[in-house]
Amino acid sequence: MDPLIIIGTGIAGYTLAREFRKLDKESPLLIVTADDGRSYPKPMLSNALTKGKTAEQIAMFDASAMAKTLDAEIMTHCLIGQVDTEHQSIHVQGKNRSYKQLVFAVGASPVRLPIQGDAENDILSVNDLLDYTRFRDALEGANHVALIGPGLIGCEFANDLANSGFKVSVIGPDPYPMSTLLPEPIAKELAEKLLSKGVIWHLNAVTESINKRAEGYELDLSSGDKITADIVISAVGLRANIKLAQAAGLAVNRGIVTDNFLQTSKKNIFALGDCAEVSGHNLLFIAPILAAARALAKTLAGDKTKVIYPAMPIAIKTPSYPLVISPPENSQEGSWSFEKPESGFGIKGLFFSPDNLLLGFVLSGDTVTEKQALSKQLPAVLS
Repeated sequence: MDPLIIIGTGIAGYTLAREFRKLDKESPLLIVTADDGRSYPKPMLSNALTKGKTAEQIAMFDASAMAKTLDAEIMTHCLIGQVDTEHQSIHVQGKNRSYKQLVFAVGASPVRLPIQGDAENDILSVNDLLDYTRFRDALEGANHVALIGPGLIGCEFANDLANSGFKVSVIGPDPYPMSTLLPEPIAKELAEKLLSKGVIWHLNAVTESINKRAEGYELDLSSGDKITADIVISAVGLRANIKLAQAAGLAVNRGIVTDNFLQTSKKNIFALGDCAEVSGHNLLFIAPILAAARALAKTLAGDKTKVIYPAMPIAIKTPSYPLVISPPENSQEGSWSFEKPESGFGIKGLFFSPDNLLLGFVLSGDTVTEKQALSKQLPAVLS
């Protein structure tokens, strides 16, 4: 019997495999990954410094342990050369392996900005355990970290680094941090809280060049400022890994295009996680991955099941200024209203439609306790 083949051992791939095994304990399962196949909670990467965690301490199980748990064959450090959709096979390690069903769970990769200077290849990104190991090694003896990107991941790393005693300079063209997710009043409070922790903001500016110097790296900004730092980190976003799917003839857009069943444009091929665009939604968060994995496992086990995305608030790991967000979709019309708590700190931001329906919210500080009650009032993201 041909196996179910899952490409990828991130949270999406391994969660799907676990959910599938709950429903089908007999069918052969093959998992192929380009990395070492360790299972670990990826969200921890952006707050592991504060917790004093090394990459080895973040990892929960290695590939051999996962293979035993899942009763699966796991091929590590393997790149797939080709997917043959007509004959339902993949080419890996010089052999063709046939599949009954194939799942892309190949994630997303950090966006690399074109930056002038001789230090472009020294810029670090932290997107997996191997990246985190390089990051931890680079921090040895460092004092000042330049962080390119004031978005969600950039702010989480800035808070983590500042908590760990590092001077942090955050650079980006945005007028305020997390500008695509936060309304201005809340973003400005976040900026102030992180500033009090030692985070220096260089906003409305881009990094034009980075050059090596005896004392580290010199960054030239479009604002005219110069920054000298010991290491440089880029956190400007992720882009879905679609090249293999594209080469196989699958429909792609921002991600691998699927319907509500996670079915791609080719028979018996599915996609989920950061690489997938599910009915127009490319959501790079844990909650949609878990929802998709549960639904797809049922489909693969013979019970065809649509994925449903309820309202999925996101807790941002900025403990200096706690945040929970469920932002409205960009296309939705409406307006924000803001309210401060009678005691404590923070702001409650609510986004209402023209007919006064709650479409999104951002909670900060002490108002994050209202997450559950407000979530029940939001419409589903995908039903």
